[in-house]
Amino acid sequence: MAYTGLVRVEWDESKNFANQEKHRVSFEDASEVFAHDTDCLEIFDVDHSDEEERFIRIGPIRSGLVLVVWTERVDDVVRIISARWATKREARLYRVHLEKNL
Repeated sequence: MAYTGLVRVEWDESKNFANQEKHRVSFEDASEVFAHDTDCLEIFDVDHSDEEERFIRIGPIRSGLVLVVWTERVDDVVRIISARWATKREARLYRVHLEKNL
């Protein structure tokens, strides 16, 4: 669990380990995307929100541009579900988002 100053971020540690093995991104590192006021692209994940509302956040961390899937089960507590490096297409979407918000 991490405290970003803005929100509390939590995750399942076994899922974090599996995510690191698969995507080479730790949830701890990915939580940086919630820690600063850098503009991030946030999308409601319609396809995966049947049981709980899920969101996709694309934004920069120290190591690069990440895509984080998350939910909020308790007010002001973000729960990371998965994290990976953004693809070229996702990076392009992020850049377009930044240009629109200048």
